[in-house]
Amino acid sequence: MTIAQTNAPIGTPIAAGISALERYGKLERPELAYTPEVAEATAPIYEKVKHIIPAIEWPALAPTIHAINKLKKERNAVILAHNYMTPDIFHGVADIVGDSLQLAIEATRTDAEVIVQCGVHFMAETSKILSPEKTVLIPDMRAGCSLAESITGADVRALRERNPGVPIITYVNTSADVKAECDICCTSSNALQVVESFGVD
Repeated sequence: MTIAQTNAPIGTPIAAGISALERYGKLERPELAYTPEVAEATAPIYEKVKHIIPAIEWPALAPTIHAINKLKKERNAVILAHNYMTPDIFHGVADIVGDSLQLAIEATRTDAEVIVQCGVHFMAETSKILSPEKTVLIPDMRAGCSLAESITGADVRALRERNPGVPIITYVNTSADVKAECDICCTSSNALQVVESFGVD
């Protein structure tokens, strides 16, 4: 798993000129063996997933789950996982689960210094926007969303140029680039209210 700071290439300084390596130190790859300690520590987790994950697969998954759970305690990290994550992530390492809006809200409530976003890129960007003082990580910078990728900030600027004075509202499931070019964001639950708040046709 590669870990990179949201919105920045690996190694980009994360705060006051400090790189992630300087801030957290080099992370040694843990030994991922299914030991009696790992079996005992992950037994309660397996109880939650035994109806989905066959017993024969658990020894391959449990060491990674155990290592991640130890590391997040050491690094004061919280894992936010979208509802569509695999069972080993959803039940095994996630601290908070939900849809993209729920996760964004929870990102603002956590006391953890580090947020690991198990979801797509725009979700990590949204967490960073709402919690700028936190380090937000995403396991794979290529994790994209076809909806979010269907429009860019340049597209919004072109719309604004063709339609001067018309308010532009974006769905929350868009990139930070798009959000920055719009007047307001909405969710599926408040879209009508947001549109009507402008009082225009």
